[in-house]
Amino acid sequence: MFTNLEHLGLAVQDLEEATKLYTILLGMEPYKRESVASEGVDTVFFKVGGSKIELLGGTTPDSAITKFVAKKGEGIHHVAFEVADIRATMARLREQGFTLLNEEPKRGADNKLVCFVHPKSAHGVLVELCQEMSSPDLDVE
Repeated sequence: MFTNLEHLGLAVQDLEEATKLYTILLGMEPYKRESVASEGVDTVFFKVGGSKIELLGGTTPDSAITKFVAKKGEGIHHVAFEVADIRATMARLREQGFTLLNEEPKRGADNKLVCFVHPKSAHGVLVELCQEMSSPDLDVE
């Protein structure tokens, strides 16, 4: 079950410049900065009401974000939804014909367990499923 629009992920060329711009635009400082080495990305999060904006900057030439910006330019990279049970949601989506980009949930930024739905399965939109990792039933490597 989808419970909340968790965040919008914005791919940017220069994370520091984008952070300065969004700090001015939103009138607030980011609440968190984090590197996700396994994905080759640095992230900056802003809270906006009950949702968040995640700025994403690639840290390696082969990271998905670096490739995205090179191919499509800066902009919305993904929309993320909070789910009550990520494994059950993944199973339901697979049964209904959606293509998932990973077989098992993986650790993402901001203390989340995540899985992505292929854009070809969602009218061109990369959808991220997120579940807070503080849940006791979440086992991940």
